[in-house]
Amino acid sequence: MKKVLLTGINGFVASHLAEHYLALGSYEVHGTIRWRSNLENIEHIKDDITLHYCDFRDRQNVDSVIRQKLADFDIIHCLAGQSFVKASFDAPSDTMETNVLGLINLLESVRAWSPNSTVHITGSSEAYGIVHPWDCPLNEDHKLKPVSPYGISKMVQELLGEYYFRSYGIKTVITRAFNHSANRRDERFAESTFAKQVIERKLGLTSEPIKVGNLEAMRDYTHVADMARAYVLAVERCEHGEPYVIASGEAVSMREVLNKLIELAGIECRIETDPNRIRPSDVPLLIGDYSKFKGKTGWIPNKSLGIDVICKDLLEYWTWKLSNRKALEYVNGR
Repeated sequence: MKKVLLTGINGFVASHLAEHYLALGSYEVHGTIRWRSNLENIEHIKDDITLHYCDFRDRQNVDSVIRQKLADFDIIHCLAGQSFVKASFDAPSDTMETNVLGLINLLESVRAWSPNSTVHITGSSEAYGIVHPWDCPLNEDHKLKPVSPYGISKMVQELLGEYYFRSYGIKTVITRAFNHSANRRDERFAESTFAKQVIERKLGLTSEPIKVGNLEAMRDYTHVADMARAYVLAVERCEHGEPYVIASGEAVSMREVLNKLIELAGIECRIETDPNRIRPSDVPLLIGDYSKFKGKTGWIPNKSLGIDVICKDLLEYWTWKLSNRKALEYVNGR
């Protein structure tokens, strides 16, 4: 059995990727967490995986994990990091330290202790920055001009992946994923906070208007289960040291996503713009061209897992979370 390490395994994407690897049945799944990590996302699979405590900002800590396995990790997916764009404006130094220094520490440790590992670096469409409608769909050749500290950190991660492959022969695989979502998506992300607010109103927890940011932004959404499938194909089939776009090839506005959530929930809601939810600079449109990735792996987006299913999964997730919270508060007499 191949051994795969998922950094930040308790996170949104990593938890789904762990499920996918376990379902394949031919992988021994390991994951890193930090001592204060919330393990809710992996509670149902924690008996089937091996966990390692690791903070990637601490090189000695990273070495202890990689060296402990003595080059036994066949695949390492780099999924730990600061992934919230809005937070990167508030804490740019922390974003850079976590995403850039953390990756350098991992790549240096791999170079020293596990040089035969395939290292998957998860880039982001946020690295493109401001694009025009005539630029879309975006492919790997389009110039990266990020407009957020998060986008800059993801661009640098890609450059590091290319550098470590060309300079040291580290087998880096670089993907540039567009938006992906579904159940377990953190409430700080737009579509998930919309779903949470919709369910709060459906359950009668509040009657306040739904707070929103920029509803005109258009994003290319892939279901996270489809993205997990793509990530496994990437490490198996993609060329090392070069980027690959993974996307659905279609875009929807955040207004459409919100309206879809309200429609599926079967309620009426008031909507109010919250200035605190507006980014200092925002990307108005992102649509990806996945043809290079398709040509190398055969992957195409699963149309049966489109935006309707993503919204349905988000609503079911927040119904479960908020119903349990409401029941707990009732039991505790709050």
